[in-house]
Amino acid sequence: MFDSIHRAFNHPVARKLFLRLRYVLFLVFLVVLARYTDVSRLPGGFLVSLFGEAIQLWSFASLVKNEQLTARGPYVLVRNPMYLGRLFLILGLVLLLGNVYLTAAYVVLYYFYMVNRVQREERHLTEILGQPYRDYGARVNRFLPDFGKLTDPAVRFFNWQVLFRNNGHWNLLAMLLFYAALYGYVAYFR
Repeated sequence: MFDSIHRAFNHPVARKLFLRLRYVLFLVFLVVLARYTDVSRLPGGFLVSLFGEAIQLWSFASLVKNEQLTARGPYVLVRNPMYLGRLFLILGLVLLLGNVYLTAAYVVLYYFYMVNRVQREERHLTEILGQPYRDYGARVNRFLPDFGKLTDPAVRFFNWQVLFRNNGHWNLLAMLLFYAALYGYVAYFR
């Protein structure tokens, strides 16, 4: 059963279709959020999303894409912190709907998306970076952070120039504006 799910997430036609429809699907999701969000759920959802955004910002401030092996900042703790950050960022939005079944469905779907996307990405990074990336992969977990490495000085890495080069500031601004607009709509217009 899991093999067929993984095949579906890796099917070239399905991936291409999702890429074409992702903005439409996201807009539909936003309309549903605006319709069904209760203002009392906003603080909790916002905090979960903010946690995810903080992970993403830290990742943006540490990553030099496809040019060098990044083994600093959150990449000391886990190989794919950006995907974990996105999991929590979107989870905060899904929690606004207050439906346990939708939340569980999101977590399961995101898991399959993340596992399959990361496998493709790691093959690509191995081609580009070679043995140093294989060595990195052997010592750093793919998804579960190793908090025992928090004492490593490289964990404290955060570079503002790298953050801006990776457009992390726009990511933060978009999240804050979205929550502000959603709060304004839910609290005052509904």
